[in-house]
Amino acid sequence: MEGAAGSLPRVAVLGAGHVGPVVARLAIRSGHEVAIATSGDPADLALITELLIPGAEPRRAADAVADADIVVLAIPLHRFLKVDPEPFSCKLVIDAMNYWPASDGLLEAFEHGSAGSSEIVADRLAGSAVVKALNHIGYHELEENALPPGSPGRRATGVAGDDPEAVAAVAELVDRIGYDAVRLTSLSDGQVLQPGGPVFGLVLTRPEFERAIGAEPVTAGPALLGGALSGQGA
Repeated sequence: MEGAAGSLPRVAVLGAGHVGPVVARLAIRSGHEVAIATSGDPADLALITELLIPGAEPRRAADAVADADIVVLAIPLHRFLKVDPEPFSCKLVIDAMNYWPASDGLLEAFEHGSAGSSEIVADRLAGSAVVKALNHIGYHELEENALPPGSPGRRATGVAGDDPEAVAAVAELVDRIGYDAVRLTSLSDGQVLQPGGPVFGLVLTRPEFERAIGAEPVTAGPALLGGALSGQGA
């Protein structure tokens, strides 16, 4: 996927807690145009953006989404459930969210059944191409371990989705920001990336990652690992 006039895809990051700014910084460093938004007034984000995410443009969420080629959801899931799904129609959406009952409260939609959290997100965002990615590595580690393609010891991260073109586009983004992308063939397979899964909280090379998801079963329900992986913010 390319942006206007063959440029790199424009990225909108929703969420300015911990994960969102890291993703925004990595995307900016790799040459992407990035907007960042929360549910509030973008003027309130201006100083934070200037200090912590230089090069990003603070915008209202609806405007950021409308102009983006790729939208990254890095907000708490309890806030996502209040988001209007309409602006996301026909958009490529990266679900970087995790379900944390300790901070989200018990959310009925995510408590029962065999569906992964991203499948539930995709059901709410019908008409969007949802890809699970950038959620299983802690935000400090995500930034610290980013390396250029071909670097020895480069780490890997999972990319899961039902739309092959969307998965390919996200895999390209992941590669540009510093990671080998391990493509998973369905959104359901993305359960290995969420809390309780065999790679959650780990920073692995591609061979290590592939061995882990091939050898370990998916644990039902979220494990409350807490710490950096729970800090999406909004």
